[in-house]
Amino acid sequence: MSTGDGVQRYDEERLGELLRLLPPAPAGWVLAAGELPTARAEIDTLVERAKEDQAFRAALLADIEAALAAEGVEPSRPLIDLLRRRVAE
Repeated sequence: MSTGDGVQRYDEERLGELLRLLPPAPAGWVLAAGELPTARAEIDTLVERAKEDQAFRAALLADIEAALAAEGVEPSRPLIDLLRRRVAE
């Protein structure tokens, strides 16, 4: 289906057909997407704790990787960067 402005429009069935033609998402992407809710909850918990506990905040900012490991959270570069930004707010 085409509109007068040259933009092609698709109905839901056609979009479904086109999506089925795409290759499956890489396993790592699927795994990461499944971990996002838990990671966000952990970040939120750590940020709230850092706001309420100045000693924890200082330790977190001094060595985020060690603080995360002490909390049982696997430190990763994206997590460290996000946590650093959120705690510094």
